[in-house]
Amino acid sequence: MNRTTQRLGLLAILVFSFWACAAGISSQARSQVTFFDSFQQLQEQPEQYRGETAMLGGKIVSVRVEAGVTELVVLQLAMGNGTRPTDNDKSQGRFLVRSAQFMDPAIYPQGTLITVVGRIIGSETRDIGQMPYRYPVIDVIELKKWPADGQPRFHFGVGVGTRF
Repeated sequence: MNRTTQRLGLLAILVFSFWACAAGISSQARSQVTFFDSFQQLQEQPEQYRGETAMLGGKIVSVRVEAGVTELVVLQLAMGNGTRPTDNDKSQGRFLVRSAQFMDPAIYPQGTLITVVGRIIGSETRDIGQMPYRYPVIDVIELKKWPADGQPRFHFGVGVGTRF
């Protein structure tokens, strides 16, 4: 094997490694997903899907921290390329994300885009204003917080002030 082939191989490995770091949900978590129906179906019949694992994307509406649990209220958004939610005004509803791990509201503020893989554990009805609303409830397996600007958290630069 000549030096050029070795260098190209090394470059390919580095590019793949950077891509993997910038990717959203791990392949291990994605392999656990068993819910492939629409969010609307989940919202209409959450009890039917209890115990299945879903991958959902959205925008944080609020965060509540109590002893032993953090709860996120999330506005569902469709996921674009890969696993990143599209930040637009097209939503099919809301869902709750629960985690036994502390998730600081300063790190997960309102408006943050997330993707979550988690077990569907049922539903909970709460009011939005004066209207009762049924939230599907997801127990976190893996959660990805997306950067606000949509760019990966690394850049590869050559020269002065040039990036690609």
